[in-house]
Amino acid sequence: MANGALTRDPLIRAFSAVLRGHREAAGLSRPALAKALGCTPQWIEKLETGQRAPSEAAAEDLDTYFKTPETFHRMWIEIRRAGKHAELPPGFSGFVGLEAKASMMCIFENMVVTGLFQAPRYAHEVLRTGRKPEVVEHLVATRMERQEILAREAPPEIVLVLDEGVLHRPIGDEETRKEQIGHLIKLAEEPNITMQIVPSRTGAYPGVMGAFTLMSFDDGPDLVYVEGHTEGQVIDHPDKVRTHTVRFSLIRGAAMSVDDSLKLLRTVWESL
Repeated sequence: MANGALTRDPLIRAFSAVLRGHREAAGLSRPALAKALGCTPQWIEKLETGQRAPSEAAAEDLDTYFKTPETFHRMWIEIRRAGKHAELPPGFSGFVGLEAKASMMCIFENMVVTGLFQAPRYAHEVLRTGRKPEVVEHLVATRMERQEILAREAPPEIVLVLDEGVLHRPIGDEETRKEQIGHLIKLAEEPNITMQIVPSRTGAYPGVMGAFTLMSFDDGPDLVYVEGHTEGQVIDHPDKVRTHTVRFSLIRGAAMSVDDSLKLLRTVWESL
């Protein structure tokens, strides 16, 4: 759903007004509320101006912070019933909320560039299959908003490992792919991001079992997120988190060095 349609929707406007009312009554600026919730002031602004529909995780976080049992969550339910929400897999909204609060993430992807690192046109190609254009537009906008955590004052430390096949998969046209590889190169040069590639010549290695994300927090236990075809799952069981941590280390062991990975990215970019 386009932002213009969202801002005209009375349910979205009502949520925005209630949020703004609670924030102002508490004497909070947008940056202060954003800091308390572990998100960005721009994200709060878009919620308060109706430029984006709230997620369930956002509604629950607001109820917890303002001590308003079910107020924001009930409004989210009505928004959902009216179809004004993003079509996301079950469990994903919770992951996005955790992602925004993580101090470190270890990400492995073997099929596509992970969402947090996708360029807009590439994201559109990944998300468009089986969805209406207005839904795709809203999902892409939501994905771009997620990426604001990479530009905040204290961004998370990220280790991203990609299977080389991701770089060569023909998602979109050549221009779309070149833009995406260029975006990866730019991110790989950021001081808080470590990027490595598992070369195609590698045979069976621990990553063939699928993608996952490990998350560490300053004030909570480590978690792992595993996304399937129809739903995602956040796992907090220490043994399972430990198993994924070991698996990630083994995957990194199969990957090229950071310098060689960046050279490969530049070679692929130049070939497009």
